Amino acid sequence: MITFVTQLWNMKFNIDKDLGAIKHKVIIGNTEMTPDGINAEENELFVRFLEGKESFVVLAQLDGSTTLVKWEDNAEKMRKHGASLRSSLPKDVVDLAVIGNGDVTVDFLEGFCLSSYQFLKYFKDKEEKEYKLTTIHLNGGVDEQKIKEIESVVSAVFWSRDMVNEPVSFLNADQLAHEIENLSKHTSLEVSVLEKAQIEALKMGGLLAVNQGSVDQPTFTIVEYKGENAVNEKPIVLVGKGVVYDTGGLSLKPTPNSMDLMKSDMGGAACMAGAIYLAALQKLPVHLIALIPATDNRPGLNAYAPGDVVTMFNGTTVEVLNTDAEGRMILADALSYSKKFDPELVIDAATLTGAAVRAIGAHGSVVMGNAEDHYFEALEKAGNDAHERTVRFPFWDEYAEEMKSPIADLKNLGGPTAGMITAGKFLEHFVDSPYIHIDLAGPAYISAADAYRTKGGTGVGVRLLYHFLKNYPNG
Repeated sequence: MITFVTQLWNMKFNIDKDLGAIKHKVIIGNTEMTPDGINAEENELFVRFLEGKESFVVLAQLDGSTTLVKWEDNAEKMRKHGASLRSSLPKDVVDLAVIGNGDVTVDFLEGFCLSSYQFLKYFKDKEEKEYKLTTIHLNGGVDEQKIKEIESVVSAVFWSRDMVNEPVSFLNADQLAHEIENLSKHTSLEVSVLEKAQIEALKMGGLLAVNQGSVDQPTFTIVEYKGENAVNEKPIVLVGKGVVYDTGGLSLKPTPNSMDLMKSDMGGAACMAGAIYLAALQKLPVHLIALIPATDNRPGLNAYAPGDVVTMFNGTTVEVLNTDAEGRMILADALSYSKKFDPELVIDAATLTGAAVRAIGAHGSVVMGNAEDHYFEALEKAGNDAHERTVRFPFWDEYAEEMKSPIADLKNLGGPTAGMITAGKFLEHFVDSPYIHIDLAGPAYISAADAYRTKGGTGVGVRLLYHFLKNYPNG
């Protein structure tokens, strides 16, 4: 028996041969791949099942149940089958046996495990609500390394979801930095946190301006991972927007379906911290640096105002037309700061624009940038593999013209159309290296569960970037 235990997730996998005492079983296979380890009665049920049209069925059997799942050559379908099992499985089940062979079983387990996420911290009766499952017993030809990979992925995604789901009453900028420090323990990650005095010394005008309305200090967190035998000579820099709560500032948001969801406005920060953590868990041969500027955006104290002119970290002056276009202000400072690392590639992720949501909804992320095509092709492939899909938008220079100000170098708001692109062109101004911008405003936080993407924070981007990085540089 081999046991794997995650750092952040109270579950384990056992690779067993004797499953006789376990009541709840899952059997995965097709007419060409009958799984090992099933008894005669189960085999008879399975043969009859394969002759039908259903892909997934739960059968009451004796004093337990057997779930039959057809092997399908489609990773996303298998993940969804896994999510379906989680929704049908009673909460009080402690042990589950999964009998199946090959990668399709791994895909099934990934969907099952990702759909097992619960955010119960603030429930008085959380012990009654929580899933009791502690062990999944595996029997069949399943790669142990891929099981370990699932555990790492689940740990990183669950952490990211937790951060997005936490309210600002707990997760202010300082606490976010503290959570990232805690995440790095028992890994090779190196973390340093710059506080307000250091940010002031660096003259990060964008981050400081957005923070002016808050009683809480901003933070700027730097995380570095150096994988052995890294395939990139210069680091890849990951930048994540860390607006832990966004009222819109003096350009106040309306409440319904807007401000009430804005604890999620640090989804980009959660994505990038989760991605570099996952790279460290899996010991990927890459050199990464993550930059997380963080603050809330409030209308109090000496809040920055429409009409203000802000001098950014790189000396660019920006006319503020709307204080609710704050994400680009803090990202711009971090993107400028990336220059000191002479990166091979810079990627940012942010819940940046409503325009991205209106364009493609919650089914994917908008991407754009000036990096070479092969980077975007690799990112698209990674998105298809993880089913965290990307849609590349144009990045023509004409969009940058809309960001010019009559009284400063730039303004922080473009015209009424293509807002996701004008925002990207604003950010491009602050990057010297090849650049990819990911606007994940649509899928970062969802109002209803979508298979293994649970309601609330989804952790989107973590798996996307992991698939991109583990195949870097060839995709």
